[in-house]
Amino acid sequence: MTREAIDVLGMMSNDFEVIVVDDGSTDGSSDEIDLAAQHEKVTAIHHPNNLGIGEALRSGYQQASMENVVAIAADGEFKMDELLPHALMESNTFVSFYRKVNTTYSSYRDMLSIVNRKLNKWLLNMDLKDVNWSNIYKTADVKSLNLELTSSLVESEICAKLIKKGVKPVESPSTYLERVSGKSKGGSMKIVWQAVQDIFKLIAVVTRYNP
Repeated sequence: MTREAIDVLGMMSNDFEVIVVDDGSTDGSSDEIDLAAQHEKVTAIHHPNNLGIGEALRSGYQQASMENVVAIAADGEFKMDELLPHALMESNTFVSFYRKVNTTYSSYRDMLSIVNRKLNKWLLNMDLKDVNWSNIYKTADVKSLNLELTSSLVESEICAKLIKKGVKPVESPSTYLERVSGKSKGGSMKIVWQAVQDIFKLIAVVTRYNP
């Protein structure tokens, strides 16, 4: 995935970076990431312990230094070349990719996705098809938000705050590929429980946000 990112981003610009976040991996990923970071365009971030997807996203966004930033899971489910049409992203917008077809999710994961979308619409006035897929933001926009959440709901916080700020979402269809390795933990009880605990905090954070 790192090699593919380098290839695709190289088609978009000569000035790019690839940030790889190791969230306390115990399967040898850490060593592979350090090898990848020998490339001049790659930076490695290592969490000493597994902190969860929210903290991994926050670390990547904080490290980002280019004009645009996108977080992509390293399991091969996202087609990297779908970034190409968005090389010249307009200011005051962000790209929200959504999965056109999802044949790998269980009924349980489908239910979680539906509930998440409904809550976003009802409670945050945010009607996006797929908040928890990949999004392309202006880096300066993300860094201006003073993010408070540390769970997977951090993406909902970012999108809701940007919309409240007047940044326009541009939804773009995305092909959902079968995972090439590992097992999804996005629907684990640990992740879901952390997100449930953060729902009320998310509502409070977005409500008091004054751009």
